[in-house]
This record gives sequence, structure tokens and C-alpha cells, in this order.
Amino acid sequence: MRATSTCRWSAIALVLGICICALAEGRTTLKSICHLKGQEQNTLQGLGIVVGLDGTGDGANFTPVIRSLAETMTVLGQPLGENGLAELKDAKNVALVTVTATIPAAGARQGSNVDCQVSSIGAAKSLAGGRLFLTPLVGPDRRNPAVFAFAQGPISLDNVETKTTGRIFGGCRLEENFFNAFTRDGKITLVLDKYHAGFQVAQDVAELVNSQLSFQSSGTPLAKALDQTNVEVSIPPQYRDDPVLFVSQVLSLPIIEPQTAPRVVINERAGSIVISGNVEIGAVVVTHKNIVVETGTATIAGRFVAVDPQEPENPKLKALIEALSAVHVPTEDIIEIIKGVDRNGRLLGQLIIE
Repeated sequence: MRATSTCRWSAIALVLGICICALAEGRTTLKSICHLKGQEQNTLQGLGIVVGLDGTGDGANFTPVIRSLAETMTVLGQPLGENGLAELKDAKNVALVTVTATIPAAGARQGSNVDCQVSSIGAAKSLAGGRLFLTPLVGPDRRNPAVFAFAQGPISLDNVETKTTGRIFGGCRLEENFFNAFTRDGKITLVLDKYHAGFQVAQDVAELVNSQLSFQSSGTPLAKALDQTNVEVSIPPQYRDDPVLFVSQVLSLPIIEPQTAPRVVINERAGSIVISGNVEIGAVVVTHKNIVVETGTATIAGRFVAVDPQEPENPKLKALIEALSAVHVPTEDIIEIIKGVDRNGRLLGQLIIE
């Protein structure tokens, strides 16, 4: 009985050890860092009329919306009379808008419904309470004006402070099938996402596929890195009639998560700062309003406290932000300081402004 318990605990310890090792290595799968070429989103667009506004529309002074309304009335069998556009001089409850809908990368079928975005392009003050009149949507290719979908429905504002932009949930009904081909000439192409693209990562992905799946092609290498973003993979003959199965095997291959370059992502509108923990800052002195920041030099004993006591010569940006936040420096000032450090070439990482 004791031996059985010992074996059981040993087995549990072994499983835990394996899990800890896997977590320590930061393993992930190929589908987490890349996608298939051909599996991209498609955007449909159109111009429409929003009706039912409570006096917050474009008004009669905005000729395009009045002209569009007149054309719509004509199509519906109610053309204007002798006075023409003057009959619509009091039309304050309508607005001319752009309508866009995004088809998922995986495609969609005829009859499916997707969300669409609505944005005013005229003098409308608010789209609150409005309803989009039936609007045809076309693709981005002007040479193919075919209608791919129709949009209509009540508008919901995404942000009450931005009243001229809204969304219609499930308001776009597709009239065509969207099938995104992912094979070409017996091959697929893996496209690394922009945060993992690199020559070394592309080569690692190609070697991974070859080491794990080349046995399916009698040892012939299946994958080849074309550049820092694209890896071309040949489909073995036994999978030519079932490429989905092969793709699922490729995208499920485990890989140690590539080390990305240090970066800082700032969203000024939201006031957010997202940094990777290894972003360092070089020696620099920053003066901003009543704030003076000096980094990269040893502090004078008794006068200053190091921004990063563990690494005073190469402090982390994270430590600087924590120090500034501790003395209640506003987020917008912290963002300006980070920009200044970057412009001076002392931000040892990539700065991304959204």
C-alpha cells in the first residue's frame, strides 16, 4: 500500500515537473504567431441614409443628403414634385453616412449577418435614435461594383461622447458567399504576425515543420522561409484531397514562443501604457514642467534615490513609470516623457503610438 502511494506521488510529481518545464519554456503553437495567406478580412462599404433622428440630422443646407433622399424617394415611387429639392428644406431628421462591414478572415456564407459601422459625413450632430435605411454594400474594387450585402437597422452608439459614429449589431446581411482560398499550386503559406516577423523566427518555423512533418514526404523538406514574414509549405501528396487536415497539423505544432523585441505601446486616447518588462532606458536627463529626471548615472549618496536600485546604470522603463506614478505625475506627462526619451535615442526598445 505504501509502495502504491509512493508511486502515485512520484507520478504526480513527474506530471507537475513536466508542466512547470513547459511553462518555463513558454511553449505555444504556430497558430498563435502566424496565419494562412488567403485568410484575410474583407471590407465592404457603401453610402446610406439614417432616418428617424430628433432634429440632429444634416439639415437642408447639406445638399448631398437632400439629393440622396430625393433619389431614394424616386426609387421607391415617390418622386419630388415641381419644386424639386425645395420640398425637402425641412428634412432635419436624416443624415448621410458611410457604412462599412468587415467579413471575418475565415469567410462567411450567403445569408449570414455581421455587424456594421456607421459614421456621419455631413453636419449631423448625433445619430442617436436613428435607423439606417436599406443600404447596398460593395467591395473595395471599383472595377467590380457588384452588391455583396445589404445593411439596415437601428444604430447603437459605441461612445456617448462620439455621437456621430455608431454600430448596427448584425445589421449587414451577406448576399454572396465568401470563401478564402488558402492553398495555391499544392502549397500553403504561413504568414508571421507583425510582432513576431523576423528572419530568425521564419527560419525556426521552417525548420520546425521540416523536423516534425518531413517524414510524410519521404524525408523531402516541406517548408522554406521566403523572407522574414512568409514561410512556404508544400502539401504532401497524401493530403492533396484533404488539405484541411494537413493545415490543422501544421498550425498545431508546438514551438517555443519567440522572443520579441522590447517595445512600448501607448494609446494616448485611452491614456494607457503597455511595456514589456525588459525595456531599458539609457543615460538621459529629462526636464518636463516641474519634473526633472536623470537616469543612467550613479546617484549621489544622501541626495537622490535611484529610479531602479537594482540596476542604477541601466534602469528599466517600468521602474521609471512606477517612480513617476508614486509622486502622482499625470499619465499624459508620463507619455510625453517617454516620447522625449525615445526622441533622444535613449529608449532601448520600439515605441508604438496607437
